[in-house]
Amino acid sequence: MMPNSDPDPGPAAPRILGTTSRAQLFGAIGTPLDEHENLHVEALAQHLDEQWRHGVAGVLIAGTMGCLPLLREHTYADLVRQSIPRCTGRGETFVGVGDTSFARTLDRIQLLNDFRVDGVVVITPYFLPFSQEELIDYFRQLADRSKNPLYLYDIPARARVKLELPTVLALAKHPNIRGIKCSADPDWARELIGEVKGGFRVIVAAIDQLHVLLREGIPEHLDGLFALMPHWAGQTMSAADSGDWAGVERYAARFRHLLATVRSMGSFSAYTALARMRGIPGNFAPAPLRQLREDEIAMLRDDPCLQNSAAT
Repeated sequence: MMPNSDPDPGPAAPRILGTTSRAQLFGAIGTPLDEHENLHVEALAQHLDEQWRHGVAGVLIAGTMGCLPLLREHTYADLVRQSIPRCTGRGETFVGVGDTSFARTLDRIQLLNDFRVDGVVVITPYFLPFSQEELIDYFRQLADRSKNPLYLYDIPARARVKLELPTVLALAKHPNIRGIKCSADPDWARELIGEVKGGFRVIVAAIDQLHVLLREGIPEHLDGLFALMPHWAGQTMSAADSGDWAGVERYAARFRHLLATVRSMGSFSAYTALARMRGIPGNFAPAPLRQLREDEIAMLRDDPCLQNSAAT
């Protein structure tokens, strides 16, 4: 059955920053580019403003949805410089810095050392296989050099390397490694939550199980689709905080439908089309990623679940 397509209920109530007992959904924003694949500054401003108006707990800039590995270095630097002032004081701000080597990742950390953010997010290095011992050294040395808190990013489907539980528990003892984004098996995230101590944060990316995990009391979740539909995210948090589990399931069903839709068309191409339906210009799918055909865009426009996506 198609999820209900209720009208956009408007901005959510302001959130209390830094609390983890309440439901918190973080949006992994896309990176809007112009026709020359430089940063589209106006689109970025619109995209970020939408997040805060609808009460998301925070944003991840230059994550997977932000296509970090596909950006020019100057575009990445522009993205950092343009984004952070638009986020300061409005919610938690995380910035992706991970690359394929220590030196390349360190360059980005040093750029971020000139700013204050809530966390720099380091993906497990990809391309070459590294041992768990090498990964422990890698993350510890980066954390030593970062003036901002460091968060691990475990996404084995992309990096082709899985952070093992003993590795994460060893890294969690470092005073500047404050948490992890888990884009892996939710059962592994549950096990990790049961093992870590001292306020180490486990932020889960399992949008297809969002309603189950929120009801279990796992409050922190991050996904690119929360950034694409921040009004749904804000209302999901409000429903969870009030114990309205029927409301949580209603919005979770929308997100599951959206997930299946964008996967079937190409996540970044569909993100571009849906963002434009919301009035946000720019291209969120750098070359060689394709753009959607007109018939595919028409399918998105005709989808009853997504018709209210243009509401802001």
